[in-house]
Amino acid sequence: MAEARLRWLLPLGLSLAVLVPLGVLWQRSLIPGSLSVLDMGVPDFGTGTVFGASAHDHHGEAGTSVTDLVDAPNRPADVTVDLRADAAQLEIAGRPVQGFTVNGTSPGPTIRAQQGQLVEVRFTNGSVPGGATLHWHGVDVPNAMDGVAGVTQDAVDVGHSFTYRFVASRAGTYWYHSHQVSHRQVIGGLLGALVVSPAGDATPSETGDVVAIAHTYAGFRTINGQAGDLRVAAAPGDRVRVRVVNTDNATLPLWADQPVTLAALDGSEVNRPTPLTGVMVGVAAGGRADLLVDVPAAGAARVQLSKSTAVIVGADGVEPPPPSQPSSWLDLLSYGSPLATTLDPTRPDRSFSYRMTQQPGFVRGRPGVWWAINGQLYPQLPMFMVRQGELVAVHFDNQTTETHPMHLHGHHLLVLARNHQPASGSPWWTDSLDVLPGENYDVVFWATNPGLWMDHCHNLDHAKDGMITHLAYEGVTTPFRLGGDHLNEPE
Repeated sequence: MAEARLRWLLPLGLSLAVLVPLGVLWQRSLIPGSLSVLDMGVPDFGTGTVFGASAHDHHGEAGTSVTDLVDAPNRPADVTVDLRADAAQLEIAGRPVQGFTVNGTSPGPTIRAQQGQLVEVRFTNGSVPGGATLHWHGVDVPNAMDGVAGVTQDAVDVGHSFTYRFVASRAGTYWYHSHQVSHRQVIGGLLGALVVSPAGDATPSETGDVVAIAHTYAGFRTINGQAGDLRVAAAPGDRVRVRVVNTDNATLPLWADQPVTLAALDGSEVNRPTPLTGVMVGVAAGGRADLLVDVPAAGAARVQLSKSTAVIVGADGVEPPPPSQPSSWLDLLSYGSPLATTLDPTRPDRSFSYRMTQQPGFVRGRPGVWWAINGQLYPQLPMFMVRQGELVAVHFDNQTTETHPMHLHGHHLLVLARNHQPASGSPWWTDSLDVLPGENYDVVFWATNPGLWMDHCHNLDHAKDGMITHLAYEGVTTPFRLGGDHLNEPE
C-alpha cells in the first residue's frame, strides 16, 4: 500500500514543483483591469543617494501631480492648431489601406513654430476607436503634455478633445504621434511633423526647407504618405534642408549621389559638420536627421531613403539615377568637431544599468520568450528613481539579437561612449538611440524636467511585448491608470 501511494505521490509532487512556480509567474504577469503605473515594477535607485523606498509609493497627498506640471498656463499662445484624428481608409500606391488620418490626411499637417513660442494644439478624436492621444516625440514638453495614456492623461475618447500647450524651447525637427495602442495607431498613420525654427528666424537660412516623413503603410514605403520619390523644386546652387523623420520600427539608411552634410540629429545641431561621401547615415526608429543638400550644376541631387524611395532636389525633368548603396555607416561617435558642454560627465549624481536580454516566461499571461530589462519581464520592470537637478548616467547593454532604438521621453541624452570607446566628435545629443546587438552605450542626461516619463524601445512591436520602463522623479504622482474606463494602453 505504501509503495503504491509513493508511486502516485512522487509524480504528483514533481508536477506540483513545476506547475506551482509557473502558476506564480503567470499570475505575476497579469495586468489588472485598472492599475497605476506607480504600482508597476520595483524602484531602482541606481548608485547614488537612496531617498527611501517610500518615494515609489506616490499615492499620498504630499506629492506633485503630473497634471500640475505645465508650461505658462496664463500665457497666450503664439501658435494655435486644431487637429482631428479619424479612422479612415487610405489610398497608398493605388491600393486601399486601413489606417488613420489627422485633419483628413496621413501624415497629418506639419506644425511650424519658432523657438520660444508657446504652441497650443486642440486635439479632437473624431472616430479613432479605443481612444487616442498625441505625444510630442523629441520635444521636452512639461509632463502633463506628454500624451501618454494612463500615465499623463486619459486616452481621448471619440467625440472628446484635449488641449496641449508647451513652449517650443529647442529648435529642430520633431514629430507627433499617438501614444495609445501605438503599435496600431502609429503604424496606421496617426502622426505628423513639428518643425521649430531658431528664435527670430521665421524662415530657415537655407533657400529651401522640406520635411520628408518616411513611413511604411501595410508594406508600402512612402515619403509624406505617397509611394515613390519626393520631388523638391530648386535651382542649381540652391541649398535645401531636408528634414528626414523616421516613423517606422527599424533603422532608416540615408545616402546620396553627391556630398551632403548632416546638419542636425534629433533636433540638435552638429558642431562643424563636414560633407559626407560613400557612407550611409542611419536614422533610428523615431529619430530625425537634417541633411543639407546643394543642387549641382547638372540640375538635381538624389538622396535615397532606403532602396525604394528618394528625395530628388532640383529642376523638374532632371532624373539622377539611383546611387550605389555604400557598404559602411557614418560613425556618429566621431562626426563633427568637439564642443564644450555645461556638464561634467565624470561626476554623475546617479547611475543606472539598463541591460536588455531575452528570457522565457509570461507577459500578460502569455507564455513565450520575451524582452527582459535587468533580468525582469513586464510588468515587474525597474522604475528608475531620480531627484530633480541630478546628473544621471545610464549604461545600455544590448545582449539580444535585435536592435533596440531607446527613447526616453522629456529628456535628451548625451552619448559619452560606445563599447567603451569615448565620443570624439560633436556632442551627440539624442532622444532615439539605436543600440545594436552586442553593443553597449554610456550616456548622461540632466534630470531637470520633473514627471513620470516612459523610457522604452521605439520599435513599437517590442514595446507592445513589454520593453517599457519608466523614469520617476521623487514625489511626483499621477491620478491616471492603465486600463480603467478609458481603456488606457500606453505602449
